[in-house]
Amino acid sequence: MRTDIPQTIFLKNYQPSPYLADHVSLDFRLDPDETRVIARFDMRANPLFESSGIDGAIEPLVLDGENIQLKSIAFTGVPVATDQYLVTDNKLVIKNPPSEPFTLEIETTCNPTRNTALSGLYRSGGNYCTQCEAQGFRRITFFLDRPDILSCYRIRIEGDKTQNPVLLSNGNKVLEGDVPDDSSRHFAIWEDPFPKPCYLFALVAGDLAKVSDSFTTRNGRSVALEIFVEHGKQDRCDWAMDCLKRSMKWDEEVFGREYDLDIFMIVAVSDFNMGAMENKGLNVFNDKFILARPDTATDLDYAHIEGIIAHEYFHNWSGNRVTCRDWFQLCLKEGLTVFRDQEFTADVRSRPVKRIGDVKLLRAHQFPEDAGPLAHPVRPQSYMEINNFYTATVYEKGAELVRMLHTLIGKDVFRSAMDIYFSRHDGQAATVEDFLQCMSEASGRNLEHFFQWYNEAGTPNVIAEGQYDGAAKEYTLKLSQITSPTPDQPHKPPFHIPLLLGLIGSDGQDIELQSVDDNLPFSNLIELTESEQTITFKNVSERPVLSINRSFSAPITLTTNLTAQDKLFQMAHDSDSFNRFEASQEVAMEIIISAMSNPDGEPVEMERYNAALKAVINDATLEPAFVTQMLTLPGQATIAGKLAENVDPEKIHIAHRRISHLIGKALEDELNGIIERPGPETYSADADAAGSRSLKHAALFLIGARDEQTGSELAYKQFSTATNMTDEFGALAALTHLDTQQRDNALGEFYDKHQSDHLLVDKWFALNAQIPFPETLGRVRELMDHEAFSLSKPNTVRALLGSFAMANPTCFNETDGSGYELFSDALIDLDKINPQVAARLAGAFRSWQMLEPLRAELAKEALEKINSAHGLSKDTFEITEKSLA
Repeated sequence: MRTDIPQTIFLKNYQPSPYLADHVSLDFRLDPDETRVIARFDMRANPLFESSGIDGAIEPLVLDGENIQLKSIAFTGVPVATDQYLVTDNKLVIKNPPSEPFTLEIETTCNPTRNTALSGLYRSGGNYCTQCEAQGFRRITFFLDRPDILSCYRIRIEGDKTQNPVLLSNGNKVLEGDVPDDSSRHFAIWEDPFPKPCYLFALVAGDLAKVSDSFTTRNGRSVALEIFVEHGKQDRCDWAMDCLKRSMKWDEEVFGREYDLDIFMIVAVSDFNMGAMENKGLNVFNDKFILARPDTATDLDYAHIEGIIAHEYFHNWSGNRVTCRDWFQLCLKEGLTVFRDQEFTADVRSRPVKRIGDVKLLRAHQFPEDAGPLAHPVRPQSYMEINNFYTATVYEKGAELVRMLHTLIGKDVFRSAMDIYFSRHDGQAATVEDFLQCMSEASGRNLEHFFQWYNEAGTPNVIAEGQYDGAAKEYTLKLSQITSPTPDQPHKPPFHIPLLLGLIGSDGQDIELQSVDDNLPFSNLIELTESEQTITFKNVSERPVLSINRSFSAPITLTTNLTAQDKLFQMAHDSDSFNRFEASQEVAMEIIISAMSNPDGEPVEMERYNAALKAVINDATLEPAFVTQMLTLPGQATIAGKLAENVDPEKIHIAHRRISHLIGKALEDELNGIIERPGPETYSADADAAGSRSLKHAALFLIGARDEQTGSELAYKQFSTATNMTDEFGALAALTHLDTQQRDNALGEFYDKHQSDHLLVDKWFALNAQIPFPETLGRVRELMDHEAFSLSKPNTVRALLGSFAMANPTCFNETDGSGYELFSDALIDLDKINPQVAARLAGAFRSWQMLEPLRAELAKEALEKINSAHGLSKDTFEITEKSLA
């Protein structure tokens, strides 16, 4: 049992730092085992700090530091006596710093090679790399490691010419040359003129190839663009460079944001805890989100690269130029920037399909978070380890809050509000209150009630009940809302919920909305602000079908009194593409749940549902990517969330597979027709071509569900003859759901063909882990001993263990607990190497309490085993402790 409970940090206890650092100078002498860092900080007392001590007393200077060795400390060249400072495991405390502005000089060393946590300065593939968000800078030197300390940085990097020909940091390079008296070493000096927090500092050094281009800003300034990758992979950077240039142009046109330095650099590394990092002028990326070529990357990879490059670039303003005051405000940069990258993708691809994809992601990851023991507000009130709050709630739900504001005040006013925000807070560390104040000023609206979304966890459930009065020709809509208790927040007042709606007539057209209250101006937006509200529409000549929460205007669950026939009608006629998709998902959900309770009977509405799907396939006006979404059943995790209690993952899987079989059987001719459609002769990553391929793969999956042998033969044929990775991998993914020899043959052939490409080997690991058959547990155990697997490689760990625990509910939740046992043992070992990755994977247990009793008890035992493990990091402890609460 753990006795040293980590300290909890609370938002309510925020205080400005007693000291500021206006300028930071770092001198790195790179060495694999002992890198020397000489730091100089120009510091002064913070006039905003209110001391709680004796009047006139000098506050001690408390600096953060971990896993570094202090060599010397001085004030403006004068050494500090050893009795005037104290070094602990995570702090350097200087008892009596000067009362006037001073220069603090600190020399430290660190070991990049042994830094397996990949936080601070570490080595990846022989290259040096840093990751300082959220609190990695303290693993480089002692400093005020908090986001409200904004400094201008000057960086000198010195390294071996042969091992480190490339020396990079933030800002603009101002000088480079050989090191005097040592011809084997060279140096580079970088200066960033824009104040930034230390979490945005970056350094990369090594032997890397460079791909160059340029971008001309709207004001005619030329910006050098450079992407650094491993040698031999330069031909896989074209798409990333194109995405970067389009992102820069879009941000100028849509948000008026122009790039501000002379150079923008991206470095791709293979060992990285996150997807990418927006360090000022020097973005560091997980290489899976940079490298792409038709024969090595899928359409989904291309789309991810496009979105993530946009996201990190957009951070230059929403996160860098305007950063967050403290880590509780993380949503201020991440939620806002996710919204911005979603809008970019919607503009350059398909807005309806993008919206569907974003909501599916929210429901798969954030809704379960809100419904379980790990629920937290978009702006958390406390944390033990801030790295644990890089969550779907902060990112995806945070983006939904920005989208609701966009809906409430309108596109043009929102842009004006953003202009105010960027202008007013440029070079500052802001808060959510600052952001909402700009929205309020631009719109003239009081947004105090809306602010509740930032402070309260949970997903509101809105009940919408419509009643038609034929005699009066009126339609009355009764709305109510309720939100279940979440940890530490048992009572939930009503939220401010924007609901876009329409009423659909029998001709499939939207009815003009008129309120019975002539003094009430009405549009298609209802703002639900009370526990219950009623609105009545007049001049409604026939019973309409209600279409509410169009475009998923609010992140809620919705309960209506619509019939199955109403939803089938929506599938065919709703003018809102999202609600057309939503209706299909709701009908499918009801059918699957019905099949779970009556596995041998004919599911209710199956025939009419299949007929509706046929009509969708045959509608030539619909884009293929949208048809794909309509043919895709709700995910098994989404179904489990709908059930919410006594969940049996195996029953869900069996019912899901059975309904897929019935769809495949009923749509046999249509699905074969999709497979036979000719595809483009050459590969293109554009949305139309990608949509056509996705539709073929959806058809292939349903054909396999109808007839395993036929599906297996078709998939293996596509796998063997594919001319691009999307078709090759799509066929292999379809085969993983079929228990045939072709599946194992294809998996073996894929590895033999691509074993030299670590990104494709990770895909292979992931597919092996997702096979939904009993032998998969043994397969995963064997693959953990595979030569390509290592617990020190985050991508590989996520591919194998993450896919097993989070994408294979059948095998992970085996009734004997063997899946939990394998995963928990691996997690304990991983925690010793990389606590951040271990903590994120521990979230696989977030919904254990909704399982049926036998599995729930076994999952609890596994969690308790992890939680009590000797030496468990605070990262993982926070997740397991809260999960057990």
